[in-house]
Amino acid sequence: MSGPDEKPRGSVFDALRDRTRIVSTEVTDSLPRGLRIATAYAWRLLVLAAAAGVVIWLVIQLKLLVIPLLVSILVTALLWPAFSWMLRHHVPKWIAIVVAAVGAIAVIGGLVWLVVWQVSREWSSVQAKTIEAVERLRQYLIDGPLHLSPEEIDGMLSQAWVFIQQQAELLLSGALAIGTTLGHVATGAVLSVFILLCLLADGAGIWKWTTRLFPKRARPAVDGAGRAGWVTVVNYARTQLLVATIDAIGIGLGAWLLGVPLAIPVAVLVFLGAFVPIVGAVVSGTLAVFLALVYNGPWTAFWMLVVVLGVQQLEGHVLQPLLMGSAVKVHPLAVVLVVAGGAMIAGIPGALFAVPLAAFVNVVAVYLSSRAWETGESPHGDLIWSTVPRPRRSRA
Repeated sequence: MSGPDEKPRGSVFDALRDRTRIVSTEVTDSLPRGLRIATAYAWRLLVLAAAAGVVIWLVIQLKLLVIPLLVSILVTALLWPAFSWMLRHHVPKWIAIVVAAVGAIAVIGGLVWLVVWQVSREWSSVQAKTIEAVERLRQYLIDGPLHLSPEEIDGMLSQAWVFIQQQAELLLSGALAIGTTLGHVATGAVLSVFILLCLLADGAGIWKWTTRLFPKRARPAVDGAGRAGWVTVVNYARTQLLVATIDAIGIGLGAWLLGVPLAIPVAVLVFLGAFVPIVGAVVSGTLAVFLALVYNGPWTAFWMLVVVLGVQQLEGHVLQPLLMGSAVKVHPLAVVLVVAGGAMIAGIPGALFAVPLAAFVNVVAVYLSSRAWETGESPHGDLIWSTVPRPRRSRA
């Protein structure tokens, strides 16, 4: 027991704690204000980067589940306008599900059949023309103004082939993210169809179950943000479908009028490639120009290039700003960066899902930052612009 004049033991620790707090405050106050702000941002950014790294690592580890899930969500967004239209017109739900699922499978199967049928008819001719074009180019390099030797030409061709193989491996590494074997691909396809049917049959119930994973006070915000993000993804899918159709018709019709072989496969590739921003347009356009060059000659290839560039300029300067700009509120620079980052992380699947994911995250962030679930206002604009103070907006 302590005597009457002895201080309680806890007071010693309180004094040490107070002294430590005073010293810490003095040290903090002695630091420049800019350094304090920078370090405060730095450690928070490190925490966010660590969390993002953990999420990306989990996605890579669970790729056999994540990619079929994302494919199913994107296909559901594509089918949602027609599916909801049938429900609004009192079509039985099971009939609407069958029509939507069978219709999607029929469209995809029909496109694949057209490609296989056209390629099987004209592949031998295109292959022969390609060999002839390569030989003509080789002879021109030998007899032309460059006067290259056969050894130099073979060396350049081997280097070009190695470069093409490296780029193809970089892209296909992501394309094979579902699995490296045929069994993995088949499993992913079956899983995607199953998830698609579940989303169409009970998407609302699944979402209600998901919101119950969050604290009760946060559920209204989570529910509103998720619904706003889903509307944005549906708008993106619907608009991208229209843009892809216009691109495919324009380039495919141009190839057919110029007499370029495999016009139908080129149009189908343009249609599918339009869902992968930047990468799809470059690959499909390059293929169309290459076929025109080896089969029809340089002048036809030039006009094919004009058609491809014209359609892409129409998409980039008219369709994307007017249609996609209102549907997905993401700046074009952000689109380029997220597509490049997605391709670096996950190859073709990363580039495919980068824009809808960025649009979803952007709308969710704007919704939460503006507390739209309390005001009832729909989120507008992008996250950066919405965080600029109003006086600075008026001067911008």
